[in-house]
Amino acid sequence: MEVQIISKQSVKPSSPTPPHLRNYKLSLLDQLNPASYTSILLFYPMNDNTSTSNFCVPKRLELLKQSLAETLTHFYPLAGKIKDELSIDCNDEGTYYVETEVNCHLNEFLGQPDLLLVHTFYPCGLVKGAKTVPCVANFQVNVFQCGAIAIGICISHRIVDGAALSSFLKAWSATARGSKEAIVYPDFVASSLFPVNDLSLRNSAMLTYGSLFKKGKCLTKRFVFDASAISKLKAQAASLEVKCPTRVEVVTSLLWKCIMAASEERRGSQRPSLLTHWVNLRRKMKPKLSDNSMGNLLWLAAAKHMNQSKAELNDLVGVVRKATSKIDADFVEKIEGDTGRALVSELLREIGEFGSKDGVDFLSFSSWCKFDFYDVDFGWGKPVWVSSYAKVGSLMTNLILLVDTRSDGIEAWVTLDEKDMTFLEGNPELLKFATLNPSPLDINKSVSST
Repeated sequence: MEVQIISKQSVKPSSPTPPHLRNYKLSLLDQLNPASYTSILLFYPMNDNTSTSNFCVPKRLELLKQSLAETLTHFYPLAGKIKDELSIDCNDEGTYYVETEVNCHLNEFLGQPDLLLVHTFYPCGLVKGAKTVPCVANFQVNVFQCGAIAIGICISHRIVDGAALSSFLKAWSATARGSKEAIVYPDFVASSLFPVNDLSLRNSAMLTYGSLFKKGKCLTKRFVFDASAISKLKAQAASLEVKCPTRVEVVTSLLWKCIMAASEERRGSQRPSLLTHWVNLRRKMKPKLSDNSMGNLLWLAAAKHMNQSKAELNDLVGVVRKATSKIDADFVEKIEGDTGRALVSELLREIGEFGSKDGVDFLSFSSWCKFDFYDVDFGWGKPVWVSSYAKVGSLMTNLILLVDTRSDGIEAWVTLDEKDMTFLEGNPELLKFATLNPSPLDINKSVSST
């Protein structure tokens, strides 16, 4: 499969940003994110049975650019330039925008998706040695021979988390459809809630994250849990402590259990394990923030497993629930307050000190579940697959991203040391509930048959 670049350009807001909005301040929580991208890839079939005026591929491509320019007038920091570690210059410089042609049909790729090729659909350097671009927001629209489209998006993690990315995509797609009543306008409140004036805490956070990286060759594998398997997991994981575990809790806990087992099988003994899970603060605050609040409104819940006895699923669910429950309105109020910086610094220090110890395994979880990425419709139907990308390299950390499937299941994109992955992908308990890298077309058959 080859992806050939046809055009490169800059898409700018259709209306200029007013002078009083030119300087966008990053928040304290924005500061704590590394200089990486929040990235997503959406695959759209041709849907040639549609009766819309957007049938023609050139019209679709033009509509995407036009509606993006209109959307950027509201999401103006995305068209700016990162001025320094504290702010973005909203100078309407524009986004990086690429159009490509792919020399195969969409079904050929989705029939047996090669995760190591997914990064070629993105506009940014997501893997070592790949192209890099300096823009805040970057887009690559890939056209397959059949007329299908894959939209790869990379936006600086300094300014958006998964929830903010979802808000942007909802606004962009609603603009493309001409559904004014469905357009979601952003709320840029993060820097007023969590102000920052210097880089001391950011430097501390980068040291913490750096200490958690391990040397070794990493691999990314995709494990898919369908709705039926998750229902069985929830029944198995229920306990007096957690009577109704969530989808994310049971999938997180099973993966944690199986990754610990893989580590033990490889090394011959059980090791302490530290799990972190990003928690969306929007619904934890009082009053609650709207879902369209932009920025990184996240905090790390941390859970440990120290026991030498075998970890049971319901016990791990209880540990995960206890950790995430600590991130509540009282916690948010503390990090907003006068002592917030000291508290944030201390919590990061604790995570770094324990997670970086020799003999301790570290896992970092993020969940994009319930962000409605499968509802992003530009006028020619919803995506057939929403994808992450495979990470490769010699400097890595253990990362797990959870994303919804179209059929109420969960995809887990798991990045581990390749030796640990060998044991994990053969774990019978995991494979009882999850399928390794199934075709998205097979997943969608279950949707159409229900």
